[in-house]
Amino acid sequence: MSLRPPYGATALDFDELEALTPAVRYAPVSLRTKAAIYDIEQSFEERIGDSLTDRAVVGSIGLDLILTRHFISLLHHEMYGQLWTWAGTYRRRTTNIGVDPAYIQTELQHSLDTIRYRWRHTTDWTAAQLGIAVHAEVARIHPFFDGNGRSSRVLADIVFGAAQNGRYVERYEWQVNREQYIQLLRAYDRHRNSADLAAFISVEEWEE
Repeated sequence: MSLRPPYGATALDFDELEALTPAVRYAPVSLRTKAAIYDIEQSFEERIGDSLTDRAVVGSIGLDLILTRHFISLLHHEMYGQLWTWAGTYRRRTTNIGVDPAYIQTELQHSLDTIRYRWRHTTDWTAAQLGIAVHAEVARIHPFFDGNGRSSRVLADIVFGAAQNGRYVERYEWQVNREQYIQLLRAYDRHRNSADLAAFISVEEWEE
């Protein structure tokens, strides 16, 4: 099952229209439905994700750069900045998921530092497990107003690419059962162990 949301032709609500960049806000109405915006978002996600993952695979960007809150903010802005005014900006409102907004930056950097240290100094994670751990932790913190799941999946692909060695390179297969995927993310929020989620997300060969 795809992770694509069942938007249909639903129109954007007032708050969503207000959050659009001027270029998109005054575009034809047909380009301002939830489905149309999602399709545009997805095209940016794929292009930016593939480009950065390619760079990670060949070693032009490494984990020391990727596993920082600055990189995550820039990634989010690159993915959504042409559409949304909130792109790359940390969430300021309390929501029913994620940490308190006052602690987002501290929690995010601490978590990334911990993950990077564990990757360097232990041997219990594979490259695939490392990327999923990063994805799950960023999704748990929920640093941005929107796009947290999608940007953290792209981030996981980039981390996975950077962490692999050898000629045969893999990537994640994100076409999964949505309900089970969400259940595993919620379970991670409770116990902070990404093993079950990593086992659930399969991998496939990376084709450049």
